Order: sequence, then structure tokens, then C-alpha cells
Amino acid sequence: MSDVALPVTAGIAVIKPKLSRDDRIMRGFIVMVGVWMVIAVLLPLYFMLSKSAEDHDGNFIGLANFQEYFSTPALFYSIENSFFIAIVSTIITITLAFQFAYALTRSTMPGKGLFKTIALIPILAPSLLPAISFVYFFGQQGIIKELLLGNEIYGPIGIIMGEVFYTFPHALMILITALSTADGRLYEAALSLRASRVKIFFTVTLPGIKYGLISAVFVVFTLVITDFGIPKVIGGQFNVLATDIYKQVIGQQNFEMGAVVSVVLLIPAVLAFIVDRIVQRKQVALLTARAVPYEAKPARGFDTVMFVYSAIIGFLILAILGMAIYASFVTFWPYNMAFSLNNYDFDVMDGGGWDSFSNSITMALYTAVIGTTIIFTGAYMVEKAKGFGAVRGSIQFLCILPMAVPGMVLGLAYIFFFNHPDNPLNFIYGTMAILVICTITHFYTVSHMTAMTALKQMDPEFEAVSASLKVPFFKTFIQVTVPVCLPAILDISIYLFVNAMTTVSAVIFLYSTETNLASVAALNMDDAGDVAPAAAMCVMIVFVSATVRIFHAIFTRGMARRSQLWRQR
Repeated sequence: MSDVALPVTAGIAVIKPKLSRDDRIMRGFIVMVGVWMVIAVLLPLYFMLSKSAEDHDGNFIGLANFQEYFSTPALFYSIENSFFIAIVSTIITITLAFQFAYALTRSTMPGKGLFKTIALIPILAPSLLPAISFVYFFGQQGIIKELLLGNEIYGPIGIIMGEVFYTFPHALMILITALSTADGRLYEAALSLRASRVKIFFTVTLPGIKYGLISAVFVVFTLVITDFGIPKVIGGQFNVLATDIYKQVIGQQNFEMGAVVSVVLLIPAVLAFIVDRIVQRKQVALLTARAVPYEAKPARGFDTVMFVYSAIIGFLILAILGMAIYASFVTFWPYNMAFSLNNYDFDVMDGGGWDSFSNSITMALYTAVIGTTIIFTGAYMVEKAKGFGAVRGSIQFLCILPMAVPGMVLGLAYIFFFNHPDNPLNFIYGTMAILVICTITHFYTVSHMTAMTALKQMDPEFEAVSASLKVPFFKTFIQVTVPVCLPAILDISIYLFVNAMTTVSAVIFLYSTETNLASVAALNMDDAGDVAPAAAMCVMIVFVSATVRIFHAIFTRGMARRSQLWRQR
């Protein structure tokens, strides 16, 4: 009988491959990113949720605060008001933005680049600016108040008008992207079958952009229902959830009820975020390797209509911005319309001075530099590290979570967490550091997704070849990954800078006398009755944001030309 060799496995432990030095370092960075997200997002939210279930003495009382809230008609009606404003504003914004995006992508009208640039201007302005402009247009002493036919601008009409201006570019960017990813073969087939323009629109265009359209709806809805600046300036006695939080915390020092309202505001924001995530997961690729890019064909009548429509929208945007600029130079509206620079003498105004303006620039620079470094490095570790799947998945979830948290909710949560006497990080409360951390966290998700998109476009073979050649991962990161992803890195930096300059809600509870910011100063000046100086401060924010964006575009073009030579044949 011949001997048969049998595999011997019993009692022998499976030896796992030893982690390399690079793997250990990358896992260490991943843990650091996780610690950042836990401290910056999870723990503050936990403290806020805990506060909503406590009384003034810190005793646990369960849902008693929520019962009090829902039994108070004045507070409860703000939920109805918020949903009314959000729904109406979303319908108007999506309708206007869709037609504008359609004109830019499906017509051959002249001036597309100019119209698109004008349409994106509201991104550079704080949400206070349109509200202030509408006061000068339609307020008690407005120049065209008769157009409201006796209606009051201070209330739902003013809020809706301001929100449409504020959210228009956000919806437009999503819809332009959706309309740009069209397969020209579908339209050629429809035309060959003699389908009318209307039928093509409903059978080809709308089904092709439905996911982008739904995403735009939820983005606008979330921005409106969580916005604080516009309702605060022009809302009058029309309460919404965001202003209720401010009144409870600042006006009444009732932090427990402020936490309750924050939880109520958090619920629709989270639900909208979840639905948007589900919709995006269902989206499939519309452009295949055989797809033919859609090219609009000249049509005099259609192009003329689209040009006129785009010109009207562009004129309205410039008029709103122009009114804020004009009012900022008027000596004393409406009694002395002579031009002067008195409104720019911020140091003599209540609510803030030139120090607040310089603080905003400093905070925006810190946010752009530190935030870009943390976000891109963290995204690289999460995307490129080997193994550690459960931890990487958890951190990926934490990186997406801030998008679902409204700015005011995050700011109030930071009060409860960082101002707690037992917190070893208590020392950063009231400093520039907490403003930078809060701002980075508030705008973390979009930046993280931008970085992940850029990193996913890189072939994993880069890291595999580097590892086989015993090249440390950080050299590959610095010499290969960063240059290849430089356009995305620069986009993240300008996104963080502009949003740090314009944000109000996320920092309204966290600034101190030494760290007051320009957007907050504008809000305080408006509260004090200095509306023209508030407009002047908003104009300065727009000026800085626009200037930095122009220099960024020039710098990006030069850097991209040098760092992206590998793309050229």
C-alpha cells in the first residue's frame, strides 16, 4: 500500500502576514481622523441630545422638554412655518434653476459663460445680503415697495425671495451637471421617429436627469429649512425653527429648549439627507463608452427665448447685489442720498469693527489651509489603506455625517460639549481655534467627497508599484498623488475659504469679543438698526470672496498647466 501525503492542518495556527511599517502608519492616521470626527461631530451631538432631556439643574427629565415645546403654540407653529417656507422656496428655486440650466446646456444662445458666472455670484455672499437688499427694495422706505401691492416684505414673502436668491446657484450647479451627462444618440433616435420637442423632453430629458433633479430638490430644501440669516433679517414676527433656536439661546438663555428645537430641526435635515443618499445610490451611469455627447443645434426662436430668460435672471441677480452695494454708499437712506464712505467706518458701529473683518479673513485662511490638509490626507488614508475595513467604513460614515447637521445645531452642540467644565478641551472655547474646527467640520462632507472622487480616479497600481519598489507611501503621496489631485485640492481650499467667509449659522453661538467675524458683525449691525453698514460689511465679504476666487482661478490654471502635463500626449 502506497503512502498518501495528507495535508496537516489540525492544531496549526494560521499566521497572518505582518503589517508593514507603512500600513501601521496609515492605520495610525486613520485612527486620528476617526478621533477628529468623534470629537468634532459625535460627542457634541451626544451632549446636545442629552441637554434636550435635562432641566435647568442638569437633572434627567426624559421627554418633558419636548412635551412643553409641542404644547406651546407659538413654538409649535414655527415647524409649520419652516416647512411652508422650505417647500415654496424649493419649488420656485428648482423651477427657475432648471430653466436656466436648460438654457445653458440645451441652447446655442450667446453669452453662456457670462450668464453662468453671474448666476454663481450668490455663493460669494452671506445669506444676509439678499435680505438687506430686499429691505431697500420693498421695505417701509423701499424704492419699489408699491410692487408688493400693499403686502409686507417682513415675513414669508421676504424670506422666500431671499432664500430663492441664496439657493439658486446650489441647485443650478447640480442641474447643469445632470443635464450635461446626456447621450446624444437618444435624441437623434427620438428626432428620427419624428417626436416633438415636448415629447422628447418628457420621455428622454426628464428620465435622464431625474436623480440629479431629486438631489437638487433635497439640497435646496435642506439649505432653506436650516438657514438662519435671511429669516433673522427679514422674517419679522414670522418664526421659523432656526430663529427659534437663536431666540431661546441668546434671547432667553434657555439652553435646554434651544437643544429641543435643535433636535426638531435636525430631524428633517437628516431625513432629507438620507433620502438624497438613497437616490444617489440608485443612480446609474448614463454615459457609456459608445455614448455620443449631446450637442445643441441652433434654433432661432428657442435660443432667443432662452437668451431673454437668462438675461432677466442675470439682471435680477445683479440688481439684488447692486442694491446692497448702492445702499452701502448712501449717506443716510432715504433723506440724504449723497455718496460717502461713512457706512464703511465699522469701528464706530454697534456689533463689530474692522477687527471682525480681519478675523474673518484669518479664520477663512486657517480653515482653507488646515481643513484642506486634514480632509485630503484623511480621504487618502481611508481610500488607499489596506485592510482595517470596519474602521475605514465607520470613518467614511462619520465623514458624510456633517452634511446632515445644520450649522446652528452644530454650533449649539459645540457650546454644550466644549464649554463643559470637565472637558479637557475647554480651553479652546471662545478662541479662534473653535471657530476653525466648527467651520471645517460643518463643510467637511462636500470637501471629503471631492477628495474621494479625485482619489478614486487614480489607478491603485501607483501604490502597488511603489510598495514593490520599497518606496515609502508618503513619498508616493507627496510626489504622485498630490500633483495628480492638485485641481481637486485647490477646489477644496477655495470652497472652504469662501464658505468660511460667508457662514453665519455655524458660528453665531461661538464667537467672542476678540473673535467676532464679519458675517456676525453684519447681523449685529442690522439688529442695532445700522442696515447700511451691515450692507457695507456684506459687500466687503463679497469683494474678498470674489478677489480670492479670481486669484485662485489664475493660480489654479498655472499650477494645473505644470502639474497636469502627464495628461497630454
